[in-house]
Amino acid sequence: MKTMTPSQNGGMISPSVHLEFIQNQVGLPERESLEQIEAYHRALFLHQHAAEMEINQQEVRIHDDRLAHLEARLIEIHSKLDGVEKMVPVRANGEPDIHPNAPWHHWDRFMFLLAGIGILCLLAFGVLNISFNLLESGLITFVENPVRSYFWAALLPIGAFGVKIGWDFISSQRRRDAYLWTCLGLGIVGVIIWLAAYSTVYPTLSKTTTEHLASLSVFDTANANESFLRGTTAGGAKFVDAIIVAAQAIAEIFLSAALGIYMTVVYARHRPVQLAGNPLFTQLDEERGEIEEAVARERLALAKARGNQNRLDSQLNALVSYARSLFQKESMLRQDQSQQKRLLLDQISEQLRAQLQTFENGAARDRNLPLTSSNGK
Repeated sequence: MKTMTPSQNGGMISPSVHLEFIQNQVGLPERESLEQIEAYHRALFLHQHAAEMEINQQEVRIHDDRLAHLEARLIEIHSKLDGVEKMVPVRANGEPDIHPNAPWHHWDRFMFLLAGIGILCLLAFGVLNISFNLLESGLITFVENPVRSYFWAALLPIGAFGVKIGWDFISSQRRRDAYLWTCLGLGIVGVIIWLAAYSTVYPTLSKTTTEHLASLSVFDTANANESFLRGTTAGGAKFVDAIIVAAQAIAEIFLSAALGIYMTVVYARHRPVQLAGNPLFTQLDEERGEIEEAVARERLALAKARGNQNRLDSQLNALVSYARSLFQKESMLRQDQSQQKRLLLDQISEQLRAQLQTFENGAARDRNLPLTSSNGK
């Protein structure tokens, strides 16, 4: 006969308590009976849950070992992070930028703004001038699509930007200075050539219409001693016009680049100290975050495994306690039944004793009566 053992969550503990075995142990000494009952029900429980308990114990050991390893790595990473700076200064001109710069003042602000305005004016004048020249050239591709002339003229700012990028990639300060002075020299030379070439055609441009008509002749007045600038290229353009356009482009490109370099130098004098993230700290910090997540997962898994183990241990303890309570209950019932039987036997013996006493008293009286004729003796 078996009885189901209730658990704490309202269900039933498996296996059930063996009531017949408990009843068989009631007649034995109490201490020996309790030991036999506990051993028997532990054996029943382990017979059904031994594998599950062993799995839980191994899971606890595995997760405990992993957690110890991860915590050791976490401590090691924390010790490494303590000696690493989170932010490090950037390298400016090949050196760490750790020295504070001077604050901005009015003169540097004025020069910085003036250089920016100069770049805009140079590029705008160059783009518009070259685009207009291309449109007035009469080429069919620019006449039909005037936008193309602006795209062609956009080579000027792109060229200036490329020259400025070349200066940025130079790390040596001496080479940077030489690069800057070279750009400035080429720009000034371009301006001088442009002014010289323009001055040769300026008298012609300043003539009135009457003077131009008076200079016209039906005879070819060209001679062999004509100046080189008055000659023409293979395409029919005058050399002086080609020189003016080329000198203008060179001057605008290199002067714009020189002004851009100057703006960069002025800004570098007053820019704040730049700090960047330390790659070593970032890598260690990412590893620390991953290990902390792994530690959290292992702790949850360890808690689950220990919870399952404690649940089975609690079920075993509950089963044994319930079996002991049933044994005590059966013992009390057996004692009550024995007492009731003893009382009943005592009552029966008392009644028999009373009846025997009455019978003995009656027999004694009969023996003490005198002999008379009425009794036939």
